[in-house]
Amino acid sequence: MIESALIYGLVNSLVILLTALGFSLVFGLSGIANLAHGGLYIIAGYLTWILLKRLDLPLVVSIVLAILVVATCGALLYRGVIRPIKGTTWSEVVSTYGILVCIVEFFRWRGFITYEFSLPPFLKGGIEILGVSLDYQRLCVVIIGALLLLALFLFSHHMRLGLALRAMAQDELTALSVGIEPNWTATVSMALGGALAAIAAVTLLPMGLITVNLGYDILVIALAVSVLGGLESLVGLALASLLLGYAQILVSTFVGSHWMEIVYLVAIIGVLIFKPSGILGKFKELEERV
Repeated sequence: MIESALIYGLVNSLVILLTALGFSLVFGLSGIANLAHGGLYIIAGYLTWILLKRLDLPLVVSIVLAILVVATCGALLYRGVIRPIKGTTWSEVVSTYGILVCIVEFFRWRGFITYEFSLPPFLKGGIEILGVSLDYQRLCVVIIGALLLLALFLFSHHMRLGLALRAMAQDELTALSVGIEPNWTATVSMALGGALAAIAAVTLLPMGLITVNLGYDILVIALAVSVLGGLESLVGLALASLLLGYAQILVSTFVGSHWMEIVYLVAIIGVLIFKPSGILGKFKELEERV
């Protein structure tokens, strides 16, 4: 039982990490709370399915096209909706949540509510690790999640573009004084967030069905992980994913699987009461000191 809890806890943690990565990256690099993140996720899932099943394109081609289209949707979302109201937090929150509702209800209206919508796994079969059976798709989740986290850390700390995005998020006036254009950086971060939402969708959806309500579920998970870890911290995001992933496995094992979703809500309430900036978040403490 211990080996199973360790392995499936790690898999569950990487599932949560992948789900929240795009949302956290956009907020950390541009300060935008993109509540339409769940909508971009299901667009990627349904688009991949349409390209694969209706147009008979190969799986790899369908995945690449879906990632490019959803990244473009993220950039257009900023240019068309967020840019005119940028700086007014409540307007950004209400507008992006409205976009999420529109996306979800559009797919519901078009009849994407049956059980036929699913994506094939990258690889069929599985292996045994420490006597625990694990299918290849879950192994891919662990590998892709770890590689993405490492790539984003290197991008945001060691590459010119990533450093420019972080500079804009930390001090917009200073970044402007050295020639960094805010709308361009925000557009790039929204496109990256969309691409990450699409990568999460095509990696995680083969383990279940594509449903319209996933748009709302993904948003709750992204909010819980980001609030717990600290909205601007990649390391905090990884720690929060591990905490929530293993907490869910323990709750499922000793209490019941139907209580797993409660873990997210308890985490959000607990963090907001005892440490509103999250495990490794610093923005709130800095604001309080100032």
